[in-house]
Amino acid sequence: MSLTPHSSRSQIVTVTDVIEETALAKSFVFDAEWDYRPGQFITVRVPSEQTGSVARSYSLYTSPFDTGQPGVTVKRTEGGYASNWLCDNLSPGSELEVLPPSGVFVPESLDVPILLLAAGSGITPIMSILSAALTAGTQPITLLYANADPDSTIFRDAIARLDAEHERLTVIWWMESERGIPDADMLAALLTPYHSRPTYLCGREEFMAACKEAAKVIGTPREQVHQEIYASLTGDAFADIVPHEVEVTADSPQVTVYNLGATFTVAWPEGDSLVDVLINNGHDVPYSCQSGECATCLCKLTKGTVDMAVTDGLDPDDAEDGYILGCQAKPTSPELEVEY
Repeated sequence: MSLTPHSSRSQIVTVTDVIEETALAKSFVFDAEWDYRPGQFITVRVPSEQTGSVARSYSLYTSPFDTGQPGVTVKRTEGGYASNWLCDNLSPGSELEVLPPSGVFVPESLDVPILLLAAGSGITPIMSILSAALTAGTQPITLLYANADPDSTIFRDAIARLDAEHERLTVIWWMESERGIPDADMLAALLTPYHSRPTYLCGREEFMAACKEAAKVIGTPREQVHQEIYASLTGDAFADIVPHEVEVTADSPQVTVYNLGATFTVAWPEGDSLVDVLINNGHDVPYSCQSGECATCLCKLTKGTVDMAVTDGLDPDDAEDGYILGCQAKPTSPELEVEY
């Protein structure tokens, strides 16, 4: 039985291939044609007998420069309903409802020296960035990849092949079975030669914390360090925002928005989120989970102040630099300016 989309933004894709990456991880390839950027993710609707469905985000391991079809990698987590359901139930020919690629864990340039840091399944978006930079760039790339042991290393053979084929790629394999869990001091000792590079990191929380501390120690500018944040989505990412009447008064705050070269100003009633207001006024802006957990709606507040009930998907350093989550932000000043 064919699936039916639950949202005007979602689509049904068919699994064309399932790749056994490790004992706990599988990659799923889809018959989709997406315009996406390296490092982005898709949101998957997983059926559930208890709740009807759950939504989870999984990074694309493929690159937009690949000739093949796009795919994601899913690692089973203990007690994780969605990851286990996907690994147990998907096979070639299976249908899945997804939201198209989104996310802001994307390099500003692929043709600069890059430092990539990954642990475990955090290699997935890093693999996308690595593949893209090797295809579209010409500069040196260094990848540090930490895993428990060789058998649990996702993409081990593929990365080894890339390492052998490209002189400008340096791979630092970190096996915890041999070297222990990497801490900030260990990482700083290895990464000092790359302190000036844009740095992209993804992995378990303690690994990313150690990487960020190491980057600070070796003098990498904070704005050069980018991390991917994952959270289990609790909101209905597949629900459309329905335009509705809002109460606008002469005292309603005003927000000027700079979006993809366009500039416009709209009233921003205090009780509505920025995404709600912009969609309600007919402006196409990115959003996904609507619960402050995925950072798809990330934008920069350049004037004014806002309040946000949930900031799980917002990196604290990004918040300090003025970034906000559009699905959560509500105005607390009369005039505001936002950049997408």
